[in-house]
Amino acid sequence: MTNVKDKVVLAYSGGLDTSIIIPWLKENYDLDVIAVCLDVGQQDDMEAVKEKAIKTGAAKIYIEDLKEEFVKNYLFKAIKAGALYEEKYMLGTSLARPSMAKRLVEIAHKEGAKYICHGCTGKGNDQVRFEVGIASFDPTIKVIAPWRIWDIESREDAIDYANLKGVDVPVTKEKIYSRDKNLWHVSHEGGDLEDPKNEHKTDIYLMTTPPEKAKDEVSYVEIYFEKGEPKKLDGKEISPVELIEVLNKIGGENGIGIIDIVENRLVGMKSRGVYETPAGTILYAAHKELERLTLDKLTLHFKSIVAQKYGELVYDGLWFTTLKDALDGFIDVTQENVTGSVKLKLYKGNIMVAGIDTKYALYDEAISSFGASDLYNHKDAEGFINLFALPSKINALKNLNK
Repeated sequence: MTNVKDKVVLAYSGGLDTSIIIPWLKENYDLDVIAVCLDVGQQDDMEAVKEKAIKTGAAKIYIEDLKEEFVKNYLFKAIKAGALYEEKYMLGTSLARPSMAKRLVEIAHKEGAKYICHGCTGKGNDQVRFEVGIASFDPTIKVIAPWRIWDIESREDAIDYANLKGVDVPVTKEKIYSRDKNLWHVSHEGGDLEDPKNEHKTDIYLMTTPPEKAKDEVSYVEIYFEKGEPKKLDGKEISPVELIEVLNKIGGENGIGIIDIVENRLVGMKSRGVYETPAGTILYAAHKELERLTLDKLTLHFKSIVAQKYGELVYDGLWFTTLKDALDGFIDVTQENVTGSVKLKLYKGNIMVAGIDTKYALYDEAISSFGASDLYNHKDAEGFINLFALPSKINALKNLNK
């Protein structure tokens, strides 16, 4: 009778870490490896990825296209929230992980696999994001995390192991940056970036022209939002995925969307990364300007607090939580009137507003101009100022009496 092996579902990219994990799993576990490559817009040659997985020992490989789901169910929610981590990071890696974790569990169930394996390092945030996401759907699945188990201690060691096993990998000891790329962004970490004294080299960019080398001509883009979600580009309906792709090209040509940040990782240490997010930077800027015109002061100010918390939840891998769902409910209410067009002017890394058109604007020229209006009487300001200044006056009088 044939012995049926248990299965492990491996989150597979074909990069350095996951490339060596297949032979390592075969050496250390009596398991069939089911490789799963989840396409969130990393633009890899999926046929080559498939061949490589099988060649290095996978029993089967799934190639799953998650781009549309990634944009509609994750990126658009982040845009509506205005979610950033530590005021700068647009959460490119963080936003991709929940959809990936969810699909890994679905495939594990389909295959009857008891294990899921990932290639995240023991110092990174992604191990948390994957494992919390997996546990949110099936806490009985066991996770194998090789970087927390094996004797490989560095990317140099990983390259040596790959060479020993005859596995082709896309990095060398000279070009040792750790990168994560998807439709939303590309991140660069490691190598000379680990010393904050070093200015990052612009030749690392994959999506963006350095601002000083960007074209001399101005580019204009007009984005139409409906209840906070982008629907049209330059007056034309456009699919969610194509919108991101086109804006990445336009933004990249104009040097838009580069940040260099020392961030506080969830696992406790600080790390430095360079991120390119051209389309995201454009969409966040346009959405924020439309909100300035359509949200009242109290809502706009409070939403900025929610945006910070939302960014922290996403960064920490807490997408599938009650709090995050509750914040989505609040955000959706705020977006009811965030409908209209925003025209932006792009030039050498800069974004400037070139016009906003919305029927829901709370700005009223008749009231805000210096002239007279029925709703605002200049004389009323005196009484308002007297009451507004009352605490300051009382405090000053007390100090004079001292």
